[in-house]
Amino acid sequence: MLDDLRALVEFAQAGSIAGAADRLYRTPSAITRQLQRLEAALGAELLDRSVKPPRLNSLGSRVLEQARDLLQRTEAMKSVASRDAEPHGLLRIGLAHALAEGTLIKPIRALTEKYPKVRLRLLSALTGELFNRLLAGELDVAVVFLPEGKTAPSPLLTNIIASDRMEIVQSAAGNIDDDWESLSRAPWVLNPSGCLLRASLIDQMERAGFTPMVAAEIHYNIHLQLALIQSGYGVGLLPARFIARKNCRDTVEV
Repeated sequence: MLDDLRALVEFAQAGSIAGAADRLYRTPSAITRQLQRLEAALGAELLDRSVKPPRLNSLGSRVLEQARDLLQRTEAMKSVASRDAEPHGLLRIGLAHALAEGTLIKPIRALTEKYPKVRLRLLSALTGELFNRLLAGELDVAVVFLPEGKTAPSPLLTNIIASDRMEIVQSAAGNIDDDWESLSRAPWVLNPSGCLLRASLIDQMERAGFTPMVAAEIHYNIHLQLALIQSGYGVGLLPARFIARKNCRDTVEV
């Protein structure tokens, strides 16, 4: 039954049979059979099939809470039993977008070489979304950017593994002065709302009495953000290590 409960949890998180199948590396028909088997074992329907796509009914939502608790307790028992065994199983890692373009390739390779029985599932998203997924139990760990002095929301634990500078950059041909008043008149190329670094920038500008003019919001693509800045479309906020790694100091001005 544990496997069927896991299918129920993944169905709830994905919002569809097909999504649960992708998350569990199974076919949609296999997930459907698991949910039907669970319903038969409990003697009640857990899904409202009168709507498309099907969704959990009120009983299904209550069973879902119990299923999550039972699976967490089961994993805890497995952890106790296998404390001395080699680490194995699925490790779900979230990455901030700027880190997903290659920064963590070496650490990830080192992890899988040290623990060959560990499988990885990687997700790139905004820091706020990664926090939400951690709190929902959809991720095991996340590597994110945080403004200095900030930590992850409780009960998440924060461990600083490196530091980086966020730099305001413009095209090398740009002539925008580096004061808040000038920057407030410039078009900005930024991550969408939900990015903590964007929020920190806007907070600093507003405390200085100015509001940035956001000309473009770039979702999930730091390379496109850099290209727009290089073209002179606007100014942006990028990690110093990313700029150095791309060797683009001749096309952008910090």
